[in-house]
Amino acid sequence: MSWGRRATVDGMGIHIDRDEFEQAEYARFAERLEACLAALRALLQRPGFGVGEPTVGAELELFLVDRQGLPLAENAAVLQQAADPRVTLEVDRFNLELNPTPSSLAGRPFSSLGAQIAETVAAVGRAADVHGGRVAMIGILPTLRAADLHRGAITDSARYRALDKGLRRLRQEPIRVRIQGADPEPVELVRDDVALEGANTSFQVHLRVDPGRFGAAWNAAAMATAPVLAVAGNSPTFLGRRLWEETRVALFEQAADDRDERGRDRLVPRVAFGTRWAGGDACQLFEEAVRLHQPLLPLLSEEDPLRVVQDGGVPQLDELRLHQGTVWRWNRPVYDASAGGYLRLELRALPAGPTITDMLANAALLLGVILAVTPKVGGWLAAFPFARAHGNFYAAAHFGLDAELLWPAPDGQGPRPVGAAELARRLLPEAGEALEAAGVDGGEAGRLLAVVEERLAAGQTGSVWQRRSLDALQPRLGRDRALHELLERYLELSASDQPVHTWPAAD
Repeated sequence: MSWGRRATVDGMGIHIDRDEFEQAEYARFAERLEACLAALRALLQRPGFGVGEPTVGAELELFLVDRQGLPLAENAAVLQQAADPRVTLEVDRFNLELNPTPSSLAGRPFSSLGAQIAETVAAVGRAADVHGGRVAMIGILPTLRAADLHRGAITDSARYRALDKGLRRLRQEPIRVRIQGADPEPVELVRDDVALEGANTSFQVHLRVDPGRFGAAWNAAAMATAPVLAVAGNSPTFLGRRLWEETRVALFEQAADDRDERGRDRLVPRVAFGTRWAGGDACQLFEEAVRLHQPLLPLLSEEDPLRVVQDGGVPQLDELRLHQGTVWRWNRPVYDASAGGYLRLELRALPAGPTITDMLANAALLLGVILAVTPKVGGWLAAFPFARAHGNFYAAAHFGLDAELLWPAPDGQGPRPVGAAELARRLLPEAGEALEAAGVDGGEAGRLLAVVEERLAAGQTGSVWQRRSLDALQPRLGRDRALHELLERYLELSASDQPVHTWPAAD
């Protein structure tokens, strides 16, 4: 079948207009995945393939809220009103996603992304206002209620219906979410649909990487993500409970789990940090997604990818890209057939908000640390098991600035414990030097990394501000009203674009 009538390719994703599949289609899709992998292996052996100027892109997921600060289930109407091709639907009716145009890493890439984000957020805000709504850039909406998360909340799109059915086909039992955090009582929730995914919004950063350096860059990202996530936390509550500094991590991993109870001890979750260090061949990362996870959306294309490669062309690899889009590694490899074909690293762990300035500062730190670590990460791996990086990631998500992380010692003798805040301080100069060496304007890099430095000095991330504000408001208002007041103050301060470390606690 052709993509033409049924689906249009949109970067990583596919717009799908069917949600029912036959068993034979799943079997055929699995065969096509193998053909795509073979074509990718051949393509990566082509001299010069994917080599080019590094570029930076991003995706920003948003909440729509009404005048009372509750989820506004009008994303289709707001999308139509905004009339901006950079805005797309997301999984729940109260979510939208912004996709600014990528720019060269050299020069002022963060200014370019920031200007586009500001422009599109403003357009969505104006459109939402027509429908009695507002825009919230925040990891998890504090006012979200269990009653907001049900099958009827899923966006009216064949893509999301198919995703919901695909996960239920594999799991065949309800999703059971349990998150224990700062409050004595955990959040416990049972659902049978994909709507829980819409409770999380992120700011995902993309970096184009030459294939020959991709494995090292992915390993560097696995090292860098934890200290950056610790200083970027912005989702400390869910359903009225204080949980992790980045509760998104725990929630998303459980919300999109396709394993049943019997499989949880023997299968890798669909949302995961990873399983091992990447080798020198970038294809290993794509193969892992195919070998470990069954297809969810078995749409077939007419392309013969091996024939395209043999003829000197660049294949679309539609099946592989569609499958990759349903395996949510926190650092994910992406193949793109545009511009002669290339690979990019999709960095998915950062939360949305609190401000555009804060998100750009987080992105600058993350990219800077990855660039700084990439040349030396190969020498670290023998003394730094992947399990250490895995543990760092979840410690950072759980405890934020208070996390204790492991990091390679300067003498190369193996990992040493260090506080997340202290590690981030140590990494700031290296990140700045690496960004400038990559051609980023020194003034731009310095300005954004200074935001992180001041945040560390103040000890106030978005999560810390939310917790402090809740502690100040709750004795007078009670938990529910305090969360609403917290969100109102958050939206006001977020719109000012003053970095979160400058925000006074709500009172």
